[in-house]
Parts: sequence; C-alpha cells; structure tokens
Amino acid sequence: MARQMTWEQAISRVLEDADGPLHYIEITDRIVAGELRKSLGATPAATVASVLSTAIKREGNRAPWVRIGRGTYGAAGPAHGGTSSVASPTGDVEPEERDQEEQYEVVSSFGMYWSRDAVEWVRSPRILGQQYGGSTQVDFCDQVGVYLLYDGREVIYVGRATERGLGVRLYEHTWNRLASRWDRFSWFGFLPVGEDGMLQSMPATFDSSKLGPALEAILVEAVEPRQNRKRGDDLAQVEYLQVEDPAVRRGALKAALDEAIQ
Repeated sequence: MARQMTWEQAISRVLEDADGPLHYIEITDRIVAGELRKSLGATPAATVASVLSTAIKREGNRAPWVRIGRGTYGAAGPAHGGTSSVASPTGDVEPEERDQEEQYEVVSSFGMYWSRDAVEWVRSPRILGQQYGGSTQVDFCDQVGVYLLYDGREVIYVGRATERGLGVRLYEHTWNRLASRWDRFSWFGFLPVGEDGMLQSMPATFDSSKLGPALEAILVEAVEPRQNRKRGDDLAQVEYLQVEDPAVRRGALKAALDEAIQ
C-alpha cells in the first residue's frame, strides 16, 4: 500500500499545479478533492494554515511557499506568482495576518441550518459534524456558545449554552414550549476543536479586539443581511457540516421492521 503524502507534500503538489496563489481553504479543498491525504483529522483547514505559517516562519526565504496576502499562498518562485521577498529573512509574520490564519480565536466552530431530525434526542444527544467527508467527526454536545432555532427559515428563538452544553440546551427545546415549533438549528461554538476531534478547554481570556469581529461574523452568518457582500470574517475555515447520528437510521429501520411484522 502506497504511503499517503505528508501535509507538506500535499500542499506543495497543489500549489505547484495551481495557476496562481490560493487561499489556504482552497488548498485544503483541493487536497481533499484530489485524495492527496487519507487522514485529515478534525480541523484540516486549520492544519493547512498552520503548516504553511510554521514553514514560512521557520525557514524564511528557504521555505517552499510564500505568503502573497492574508491567508493566500503560492509556490516559491515567480512562475507561480510567488516571490521569496514576500517572507522576511527571519520568517516573521505580521500579528494580524498570523491571527487570521490560526483557528478563529472566538468562534472556533459553527454549523448552519442543521436538521433536528438528524439527531437522536436523548438527555445528552450526539451533535455530530465534520468539516469534510472523510475528516474526523466531532461531537458538539458539550460545546459552549450561542444557538438559533428555526421554523423553516424563520428564526424563532436565540439562546446561549453556557452553564449547560449545546446538546442539553437543544434537548430541552424538544419538550418545552418550543417543542413543536422548530425543525432546524444553527450554532456558534467557543470551545476550540483539537485535531483529534475532541473539544478543548475554554481560553482563559479573549482579546477584546477579537470580540467585535466575532459578533459581526455571527450576525452576518445568522441573519444573512442583503447588503452584506461577504460572509462573516474567515469563518469558512471553522464551519462544520452535520452528520446524522447513526442511531436515527437504526431507529427508523427498527420502526419499519416492527411495522412490517405487525
């Protein structure tokens, strides 16, 4: 069995084949689409950003890639739109650029318009998601943050999951006064996600300069105002797609079998 590429090799392959510089999210998309990596972890976009930034900081002008702009990279050499002069000899990175390329500092993960029917509603339900097909699934039951409930596309409730995690808070809405009124939910989480798919500890503090952009990003994503021409700041790298809890499918099959027997 052929060995899979390292992240460094996969990034180099994508950038060498590209017509020009790419944002690290696009690099991640092409790595996944080209099946250059079989093991993706739970945060592939954040991993790609970290590998790129670390190499440039460590190797400076000797790095195989160069930073063209915020979050955008090219293969070293003019033929690929890159130039070794972009990175300083010491490999230093402007703090603002570095922060934008790490996992988002306040909103670490989020999911939009997830289906209520894809969750088995028990006291501690599994709220499953993944960034790409094949990446490690994450259970967001214990995630801390804010959430929205929808009736179709209409927001009917905004809540917070702080003292009790996201899964428990949503479960409570399956039997309280809102039980029959919502069919989808969105959520924005603050606990960082590790590459192994486990939720990490809450940071002791948040940089106050990050709170404004985070709130703006949440509102842009949740409300989708017509006059905003772009989505929330760099949230694309931390969006998770819903994965149906296998228990839901098993329950449906059991119900169908029981009905057939009867």
